[in-house]
Amino acid sequence: MRERNLITLVIIVVLGLFAAFIVSPIPKPEFLKSLVFWQDPRARDLQIRQGLDLQGGLQVLLAANLESSQLVTGSLESARQIIEGRVNGLGVTEATVQIQGTDRILVELPGITDPQLAIDLIQKTGQLEFVNGTNNPPQAGQVISTTFGLYQGLLYPATSQIGRPVTATETPPGVLVYETAFTGEILESNARPDASTGQIVVLFQVKPEAQASFREFTSRNVQRPLCIVLDGIVQSCPIIQDVLTEGGSIRGNYTIDEARQVATLLNYGSLPVPLKIESIRDVGATLGADSVRRSFIAGLIGLLALIIFLLLYYRVLGVISAIGLTFFGLSTMAVFILLPVTLTLPGIVGFLSSVASAVDANVLVVERFKEEVRGGRTIRGAVETAYQRAWLSIRDSNLSTLIICAILFLFGNTFGASAVKGFAITLALGILISLFSAMVVTRTILRQVLYQQSETFEARKALLGI
Repeated sequence: MRERNLITLVIIVVLGLFAAFIVSPIPKPEFLKSLVFWQDPRARDLQIRQGLDLQGGLQVLLAANLESSQLVTGSLESARQIIEGRVNGLGVTEATVQIQGTDRILVELPGITDPQLAIDLIQKTGQLEFVNGTNNPPQAGQVISTTFGLYQGLLYPATSQIGRPVTATETPPGVLVYETAFTGEILESNARPDASTGQIVVLFQVKPEAQASFREFTSRNVQRPLCIVLDGIVQSCPIIQDVLTEGGSIRGNYTIDEARQVATLLNYGSLPVPLKIESIRDVGATLGADSVRRSFIAGLIGLLALIIFLLLYYRVLGVISAIGLTFFGLSTMAVFILLPVTLTLPGIVGFLSSVASAVDANVLVVERFKEEVRGGRTIRGAVETAYQRAWLSIRDSNLSTLIICAILFLFGNTFGASAVKGFAITLALGILISLFSAMVVTRTILRQVLYQQSETFEARKALLGI
């Protein structure tokens, strides 16, 4: 029993030191950042992220470039999801993208450093075309007309995905139209930049159901140009060197940021609704740096006051509770950084509410322990009984809070209630970590310390704080 408890204690110490390292402002090694594989590479700075109300950012209001009566049901929601994927794929963590009214989308980008890049990414349709460039191949950067573009509503009503020849009577005078062989809809959603060959390219894969058609087309056009066209702009016109089946690469003299942007556009598809930017607004921090600093100092003073109270009132048990609370605070902030969670003012309130739950759990256990010792139990027996009996109350109270968090999170998905969502996330994470802190961390320390205590009256007085 003691050996197992000692091993658990060592694991807790290692976790606590790791959490303290993550929370500390010192630079983190690159190998540690690479372990956070679920984050975009550009977002792996392992720093606390602040929301729009704490650090400011950019707010973009988009409007459908169609009459409300022309919008297809669900198309605006699809556009919202695509934009959300694009801006988060760009590295703008926790961007808020919500439908406003019947024909508008509001995008809030906290802490963005390159507004124009995000605006371009939001507004572009991201329409990729593979164009037959055999006759009079266009140059990279040239704006061209394609059969797919004509039939998707640029000049004529929409038709099928695969381009078809355009007759002379359909083509406007003086416009050279290139034949679209395929569109980007044949691609898998895993396009990515690559620089392994020394040139930055965007690798793509073709969906299994389209591979036969892609192979048949490339086999008929070996040693002929196949132009890669994005939003009507020629990226490149590489010569098909061999028969392609599963995919290929797009070359366009990209920088790494440009390649990432193209890959993001391809992965998240084209917008189902044409959008125009109605307004762009720089949003300053609601609280300001000075207010954030003062709030942090006030919170630190409150936490220190709470720890001093625990030490004075509960003595030895207060020291153990203070250690558990310290572990809880460091672990919670480390989780916020690693996920990452963007802290807004409501999110900070959620975290502080979870601190109250953590304190409550520790107080319940300590008071129960004191009652068991007063009732005549040995110190060892009092520890185990206190946790067994206090767990029921701790479980029920925290479970009810988690249910409320789930309801608030769902409500936060509606327009104008995103602040509620942030509150629910931080509160729920804090509750879960406080449960681990109270039921595992504090319990392990109590076992390790109190099992060594004698059963003398003086020892009991020290533990009970009397």
